Amino acid sequence: MIKVNLLNSNFRLNSLEKNKIKNQIKYYEDSRSVSIEALKIVQKERGWICDEAIFAISKLLGVSVVDIESVATFYNQIFRQPVGKNIIRYCDSIVCFINGYKDIQMLLENILAIKTGETTQDGMFTLLPTCCLGNCDQSPVLMINDDMHFCVTPKLIPNLLDSYK
Repeated sequence: MIKVNLLNSNFRLNSLEKNKIKNQIKYYEDSRSVSIEALKIVQKERGWICDEAIFAISKLLGVSVVDIESVATFYNQIFRQPVGKNIIRYCDSIVCFINGYKDIQMLLENILAIKTGETTQDGMFTLLPTCCLGNCDQSPVLMINDDMHFCVTPKLIPNLLDSYK
């Protein structure tokens, strides 16, 4: 449930976010259909979707807060809490399991000193599982931000992490 004291909120969508969202409206017959695009636009600018952003998107699109919140909480790629600068997604499908993702997961948790679902104290990395990254023939697979990494081995992990610092 969203609890926001709008009278104390200084949150505003910036002009870039507003323009991008308004541009999306022309592609859809129903404003509710723009919700996911609006959430993605705001998340790209801010890194995550705060409660105040839900209200601002609702107001801009003329769609209920409940509708926007339901879209935001349905998709696991929409972050409802702050995340790290770099999002590490490891594939935990059966093929990646067979090819050793568990060793990679444990090493990542060890090096980063976090558990899956957490963000490092310096805000550099968030570690998340994902059910499949669609490259089973090159497993185990990691996705860091928008970059895919194939045939990942524990030996590659330290240099891979260094490249994102």
